[in-house]
Amino acid sequence: MSVFHRPFAFLRTRPRLLGGLLVGAAVAAGALTGLGVGSWHAVCRDCPSIAQVYSWQPTQSTKLLDDRGRLIAELFQERRTPVSIADLPKYVPEAVIAVEDKRFYRHHGFSILGFVRAAVVKLPGMGTVLNRRGGGGSTITQQLARNIFKQEIGFERGGWAGYTRKLKELKVALELEQAYSKDQILEGYLNQINFGHGWYGIETAAERYFGKPAAQMNPAEAALLAALGNAPARYDPFSHPDRALARRNLVLQLMAEQGYVADADLPRWRSWPLPGHSYGAAEGATAPYFVEWVRDFLDERYGGDVYRRGFKVYTTLDLDVQQAAQAAMDSGWARIERMGGYDHPRYADVMLRGGSPKDTETPYLQGMLVALDPASGAVKAMVGGRDFHDSKFNRATQALRQPGSSFKPVLYTAAISSGVPASHVIFDAPMELDMGNGQVYSPGNSDGIFRGPITLREALKKSVNVVAVKLGQEVGIQTVVQYGRRMGLTTPIPPYPSTAIGAAEVYPIQLAGAYTALATPGFLARPYSIARIEDTDGALLWQTQPQRQEVLDSLPVFIVRDLMKGVLNNGTGYPARDPARGNLPYTIPGAGKTGTTNDYTDAWFVGFTPNLLAAVWFGFDRPQTIMHGAEGGTLSAPVWGQFMRRVYLSAPPALPIPADWSVPAGLVTRDVDSETGRLASELCPKERAYTEFFVPGTEPTESCDAAAGLFGGAGIRAPSDSVPAPDTARRPTPKPNPKAKF
Repeated sequence: MSVFHRPFAFLRTRPRLLGGLLVGAAVAAGALTGLGVGSWHAVCRDCPSIAQVYSWQPTQSTKLLDDRGRLIAELFQERRTPVSIADLPKYVPEAVIAVEDKRFYRHHGFSILGFVRAAVVKLPGMGTVLNRRGGGGSTITQQLARNIFKQEIGFERGGWAGYTRKLKELKVALELEQAYSKDQILEGYLNQINFGHGWYGIETAAERYFGKPAAQMNPAEAALLAALGNAPARYDPFSHPDRALARRNLVLQLMAEQGYVADADLPRWRSWPLPGHSYGAAEGATAPYFVEWVRDFLDERYGGDVYRRGFKVYTTLDLDVQQAAQAAMDSGWARIERMGGYDHPRYADVMLRGGSPKDTETPYLQGMLVALDPASGAVKAMVGGRDFHDSKFNRATQALRQPGSSFKPVLYTAAISSGVPASHVIFDAPMELDMGNGQVYSPGNSDGIFRGPITLREALKKSVNVVAVKLGQEVGIQTVVQYGRRMGLTTPIPPYPSTAIGAAEVYPIQLAGAYTALATPGFLARPYSIARIEDTDGALLWQTQPQRQEVLDSLPVFIVRDLMKGVLNNGTGYPARDPARGNLPYTIPGAGKTGTTNDYTDAWFVGFTPNLLAAVWFGFDRPQTIMHGAEGGTLSAPVWGQFMRRVYLSAPPALPIPADWSVPAGLVTRDVDSETGRLASELCPKERAYTEFFVPGTEPTESCDAAAGLFGGAGIRAPSDSVPAPDTARRPTPKPNPKAKF
């Protein structure tokens, strides 16, 4: 027989050669083994360590919840809510196993058959076979390794880099199999993978696709999520329903073949409808300005942990109150843009042209509404602008605006607290103040009418500017500034006469906070947004201690509040009560103040009930006239009234209707004459008599005298008495010097 038939027979006759070959083969095998081990370690020099594998935790989204625990928004890099595999029906993980890795419980992290199948699918015509049978080249363990260590393993798919990535993936998968049980690996996979739309993990996917927890999914729903596993965009049920249906039904068929679903149940689950829309609001759509305000705080305090550690942030927001606020503001914007005389760019037209060129300066009408619990300062609603996507500038917390006459309650609080009674009469007539350097300050009333002698009660109800300026001079502007500070205003308040009628700029949320001292018995509550923060295990990380401080005496506060009731019920704020507009009925107690600045550039209404306070503002980012006659009572008061009506009279109501404020012990009441401010008597017309509240010691002691006439009553200030107080007589007014209106 030829040597070619017995190629190694000759070695038997040459033992030295045979030994040399065996030694050489052993050396070569050792070298190859060493090369393989060295290459393995070289390839995986930057692979995750076993310590990293053991300590790995999935990233989780931070949830912002309202004051009743309802979801407002999530902050995330990957939106995810973990769920235990023990809490899921068996068919949920079985659906994934059926389509992704049916030998999952029989291999140790790597499947030779899966690898061969992945290679075969590249042959012509074999892709259909793989698609029919399900599964790919990577096991569930390898897919989990790829997902949790994306950066370390890499993203390459082709060439040598692709093979290197596969080796890294395999090494991490083998270590995962050593570190965790099969159920733990499967649970990690279910909580880690992307199901499309930025929805990571099966719990989040179930909530968004079906509006239910993963534990409540049926087999058809579980099969759809399993179908999305490796290609969520391709099989998206919203964009590609035909593909999604075919893929889901394939998963159901595989589940039946592998004994996870009964054959008799297949027709039912195959006919189950696909979801037609996502569940849950668009991210932050309910209260985007509030969400961003909270996010800024969290980001400053916790940095990147906010987006991966799964905090639960219990905020102060009430979603029902927020929805009422948004509806009222939307209605207000639409109504104003329809009013005669409005000739600015309309929001819809600007959007059709692609939106605003600057985030902080939009060309269309803007506005804001912020609502607080007056007892605590907890923010219950915040509308910081008209369109968060077009302009993220928060007009409730970031904008400096002149409050106009909505500042007057601060002035009146200073006056009443200083011993000036509400029955005090000041003469409303043209006045001039010599400011020095040739400057003269001459405030006017918005309606151009001068009313002669008028009580402080009536002057506030009608928002008479001249009376306010004169009152500021009597009390002392420095005293008014001090009360502004005491009530929580931190922005500059120049000690000028025009400060009395709201010329100094304020942040709207601070002005709302100042009113908490008037809605309560003198307690200032500073606005805040977060009640507490918990980690994923429910441990308390941080809790707000509401800043509540007694800053005013309850007796003057009650009197000022009662004056503000008159503003709302039958004064400049009456449109908030107007039954023709469907606004807040008189059966619900309330108080407030309008505000309008010079040239009708800012329109305000700030008001409150015993359990809710809200500030409403309309204007342009670049101050300009809204339109002639655009006053706080015309534009903002109706929105405030509609908001409050929605809160209290919706079905079900967001808040219970509160009882009226009680009269504090110690107040004195007297019947007084409205023209003179003296005690009412038979010598003066009965129609001029009304009942007034007084801090003890400030009530009048003399009776009115019909013969006194317009100037006969004590306390009347005639035009000749209108002189600047010493603290402001020679100070220049700010430039420009706006004349605030009501």
